[in-house]
Amino acid sequence: MIEIRFHGRGGQGTVVASKILADAITKEGNYVQAYPEFGVERRGAPVYAFIRIDDKPIYDKSRIYEPDHVVVVESTLVEAIDVTEGLKEGGWIIVNSDKRPEELNFSDKYKVATVNATDIALKHNLGTRAAPIVNTAIVGGVVKILGLAKIDSVLEAVREGVPLKPEENVKAAREAYEKA
Repeated sequence: MIEIRFHGRGGQGTVVASKILADAITKEGNYVQAYPEFGVERRGAPVYAFIRIDDKPIYDKSRIYEPDHVVVVESTLVEAIDVTEGLKEGGWIIVNSDKRPEELNFSDKYKVATVNATDIALKHNLGTRAAPIVNTAIVGGVVKILGLAKIDSVLEAVREGVPLKPEENVKAAREAYEKA
């Protein structure tokens, strides 16, 4: 079983990102469980989303405390909270950032990748300059780095799961996949 924890802020599309990723993985025949955890439900508040992936049915419905990988949708959370809490040694930390992985101060016991999902979202007019919606771009990067699904499955899940600007979101996911 693979377990992934997403860290984001309300309004960025963190929960939708986890759902799109789950839908893409399901298209390839795996079992997936995706669910959010909210604190204060307001724009900008920290949000968590969790995904479990397996080749057999998943019955565990508990919060994920020891993820295999972590996705950080909002880079300011790297300084605000311990995004590595419980992360298994050798796991990936994928951060939406314009910095290079080595510029982020994570322990050598983790693998680190960055995807500039914010710039990609802005380029494709997703959200506003003040509040870009980075969900589809981050999913494109995550799929490339972790190899969880084919890009075609992701693009199909984006078309089915994103009602606004579906083609712009498809382009953002593809671009992030290609650049990751």
